[in-house]
Amino acid sequence: MSALWTAAEAAAATGGVAFGGWSATGVSIDSRTIEPGDLFAALAGPRVDGHDYIAAALNNGGCAAMVQTRPPGLDEKTPLLLVKDTMAALQALGAAARARTRAAVIAVTGSVGKTGTKDPLRLALTRSGTTHASAGSLNNHWGVPLSLARMPPDTQYGVFELGMNHPGEIAALSRQVRPDVALITTIEATHLGYFPSVEAIADAKAEIFLGMDRRGAAILNHDNPHYERLAAAAADAGLARILGFGAHPDAAIRLVDCHLHATASAVTALVLGEIVDYCIATPGQHWVMNSLGILGAVKAVGGDVGAAAAAFSSLKPMPGRGLRLRIAVSGGTAELIDDSYNASPASMRAAVAVLGASQPAPGGRRIAVLGDMLELGQSARALHTALAAPLVEAGIDLVFGVGPEMAALMDALPGKLRGGHEASAAAMAERLAAKLRPGDIVAIKGSHGIRMNEIVARLAAAPAFAAKG
Repeated sequence: MSALWTAAEAAAATGGVAFGGWSATGVSIDSRTIEPGDLFAALAGPRVDGHDYIAAALNNGGCAAMVQTRPPGLDEKTPLLLVKDTMAALQALGAAARARTRAAVIAVTGSVGKTGTKDPLRLALTRSGTTHASAGSLNNHWGVPLSLARMPPDTQYGVFELGMNHPGEIAALSRQVRPDVALITTIEATHLGYFPSVEAIADAKAEIFLGMDRRGAAILNHDNPHYERLAAAAADAGLARILGFGAHPDAAIRLVDCHLHATASAVTALVLGEIVDYCIATPGQHWVMNSLGILGAVKAVGGDVGAAAAAFSSLKPMPGRGLRLRIAVSGGTAELIDDSYNASPASMRAAVAVLGASQPAPGGRRIAVLGDMLELGQSARALHTALAAPLVEAGIDLVFGVGPEMAALMDALPGKLRGGHEASAAAMAERLAAKLRPGDIVAIKGSHGIRMNEIVARLAAAPAFAAKG
């Protein structure tokens, strides 16, 4: 593997001093997951100081450590990059990576669907050229510069996810990424604990345009009520191209036809005048909408739209984001839909719709296990209660709730749908394991802080295998 950063290049980018003639093939901030050849950036956080883990990082294969102080007891020959501030140096490394590349760069943000759009976009662009993308959900003040610093010089397409829960955060990230194309998935009622209104959330997401120049393109959800607000913000930022996607008749990337199935969707779209037919190997209307935005972004950077659309047929759900597992239950097996990574009102409704379209085996039930949606402020109770109608309409047979806010939903449901409520995911895991029966389909979803992944881990602890079909 060719060098991502030589000692001299990293020193020049950060203004630091390099010790040893090392070269790095990657960049890491975690000694536990560091790969051989990575440069370890010892970030000094409020709770954990990376300088305490330098020896572990090097022992695990790191080629050098970027530090702001030399830890006592470190061998004089230890390969280092000594900088004034490791966080600022990581940002400088990211800025240098952005400056040296000729890649077309796309930034993705939105209230929901960021990672679920970013990862398929990476897959789609790989059909057109060498593509680099943020790993996982590295979308914050340290994840974005880390993702930039990892971008190889010969990258042709770069895809970066930008997240926020306070005003001003997206603007700072956009100025680091300097995107050629900005894709906003949708605007929904998330983070209302930090914003006075959904309109304020839209304005915060529109900060993504502030890191762009006039040649840039904005790809916006034309079906969203805040489309005009976002389009006006893009125009105010001077962007030359503003392209809408969705079922709206004026959308430049327009949904023509769609057939939703239990495990896939068949789609016909009109992409700036070009008819494209494709299959998405992941169920749900939300994946269809994401695919339209992706095709718009591919078109905007000059990629092959047909090849990108064909890539959706190989799209695989990720753990925590729709992965299906066959799990052992008393007397047989059941199917688990792991959507446990995070939740908002919009993504909850999407998950319920997917569960409703799923077909249990004979004798089985559609079971929703829902954890609290966090950061909703004073609207929390109303937004949790509002999930009752989608659950009834989708034909869900049984609902279990986890967390204090989900108690309100349980009260709003018809009695026959109330499976039970627990304060914690750990308690629900044991209760649910005893309740499931052969043929059930159970969907697990909730905000990350509620730890719904503990339920998934408990249910999958018995012999399990990926669900077929």
